[in-house]
Amino acid sequence: MLDPVLAERPCLLAVASRMEAEAVLRGLGAGVGEGLTPWRAVRVDSRFEIVLTGVGKSNAAGAVASTLHEGYAGVLSLGLAGAFPGCGVGVRGVVVGSASVLADEGAATPGGFRSQSSLGFPAVEGPGERFEADAAWRAALGVLGSEGVCATVSTCSGTDALSREIAGRTGAACEDMESAAVGLVAHRLGRAFANVRVISNRTGDRERQGWDLPGAFGVLEALAGAL
Repeated sequence: MLDPVLAERPCLLAVASRMEAEAVLRGLGAGVGEGLTPWRAVRVDSRFEIVLTGVGKSNAAGAVASTLHEGYAGVLSLGLAGAFPGCGVGVRGVVVGSASVLADEGAATPGGFRSQSSLGFPAVEGPGERFEADAAWRAALGVLGSEGVCATVSTCSGTDALSREIAGRTGAACEDMESAAVGLVAHRLGRAFANVRVISNRTGDRERQGWDLPGAFGVLEALAGAL
């Protein structure tokens, strides 16, 4: 699937947790990843290397910044996510990110949330807090699932109110904890960026989130095999 855009250089796969990484490696036919060390890129084959970032924006940014170099065609953020209400993607569905947004970088004010950009200090001049997926990678990956914006958060939406607020403000289909941080680093370093997420749960009240981690890991494994 990604062969046309990886003709000359490999892709770095940025995966947050060890369970996600093991699913990806099984899908790529590389077995489980006992040898994976956080923040160190490991070669899978001639087309792919993988880095176990750790969960969250800080881990993702640090791991990708320390491993992504000119030898890579770009970086693909790959893992699980929670779906926002009304996004049209159910549990075990796949979202191919059109863009990733740093959704909670800013300030909560009496008048509502204000982003870093609106406060005068954007995360990155130009994109602000929104990082678009590379057009060629996005087109190649589009057959995997539904396109949508991904909101990257530090505090996941475990209440209906927070879920509605973030979805309404960002227009996102799902939320994750890493992809926009990966996009920021890729933008800074001039490398291609893309993001694909398997839905493991719905956002909102945690008692009604409908988690299916085993099913989502199975989809993630199959998705990696399709790359």
